[in-house]
Amino acid sequence: MKKMFLLMALAITSLTTNAQSVIGRWLTEEGDAQVEIYEKDGKVNGKVVWLQQGPDTKDSKNPDAKLRGRKLMGVDLLSGLTKKGDKYEGGKVYDPKSGKSYKCAIWLDGNDLKVRGYLGIFRETQTWKRAK
Repeated sequence: MKKMFLLMALAITSLTTNAQSVIGRWLTEEGDAQVEIYEKDGKVNGKVVWLQQGPDTKDSKNPDAKLRGRKLMGVDLLSGLTKKGDKYEGGKVYDPKSGKSYKCAIWLDGNDLKVRGYLGIFRETQTWKRAK
């Protein structure tokens, strides 16, 4: 009986922990892309796994002319984030619509993911929804 109770408690804890993690798939604020957030080498990153415009969409606004022909699928939009308290900070967010990168922080707000890009004193925050 004790083993059964322990197994149920562990299962419930793991479900709760997963639901409160930034790791997973997120739909961007405009709903035109899905980003999979994952951890690699102690850093949190997020790559494009779905695009409304289709999988052959190019990174045409990239400031590096050599990268303008690459497909956006698989490109890391979020990179190098480290957990600090309730936030992940110290990384970058790449905006393929402008071709610009910004300092970045992400955090959970209930069931939503807040993604904030910084440029000097200016900042913009988007709300991403967990993909189903």
